[in-house]
Amino acid sequence: MRRLSDTFLTEAVVTRAGRLGGRMRAVTLGGPALAGLSVRPGQQVRIQVPAPNRVVDRLGGMLRTYSIWEYDGESLQLRVFDHGDGPGARWAREARAGDVVHLMKPQGDFVCRPSGYHLFAGDETASVAFGAMIRGLAGDAPVHTVVEVDTEHEQLPLPGGTVWLHRRGRPAERSGELVAAVAALDLPDRPGTAYLAGEAGTVQMIRSHLVRDRGWNRRDVLTKPFWAPGKTGMD
Repeated sequence: MRRLSDTFLTEAVVTRAGRLGGRMRAVTLGGPALAGLSVRPGQQVRIQVPAPNRVVDRLGGMLRTYSIWEYDGESLQLRVFDHGDGPGARWAREARAGDVVHLMKPQGDFVCRPSGYHLFAGDETASVAFGAMIRGLAGDAPVHTVVEVDTEHEQLPLPGGTVWLHRRGRPAERSGELVAAVAALDLPDRPGTAYLAGEAGTVQMIRSHLVRDRGWNRRDVLTKPFWAPGKTGMD
């Protein structure tokens, strides 16, 4: 019987996989089907990963979403934050060169828009998308970036100057420290665009600060909650 995955998913192969610093892992996907894709910086791919206990659903597995770190016209580079023992984290941890994977083509509207300047704020789960988005700007407007990670070993090489915060074991959810770091930024008086991503509660707190305390228009604040404590199925 033909599976739904045969209709919606594209086949690729893992060409490289390994650990970066801290809990960050790198996975590169290649294959003929990935050549010439239309990819906008900040977009994601949904990859079919084994379900818990290797149970197969009607798609042939579970879909998990990963931001694209870089695309060179032939291969997709992913950076995956390895946390917990969920299906997605387990797949990234166990991925090896030669593994065949199935994925949906790049999608998503969390991408940069023309603006007087750009503000990026989030945690380690946001830094992958931020890296691609900032590189894609190519210096067309000033960029202000604040990212919170657990330790310096989980810092990705983001373009430009980044304010890095280190939790040192402190819980990541509803981070008042990240909100305070954004509040301390000396931002231009002219309108800008903010891109907030990571833990849902922290994203909402930063958004509230920008709108309530700094007078930002809500339409100029783009949010992408990647995770929340105790919740599954988020990007």
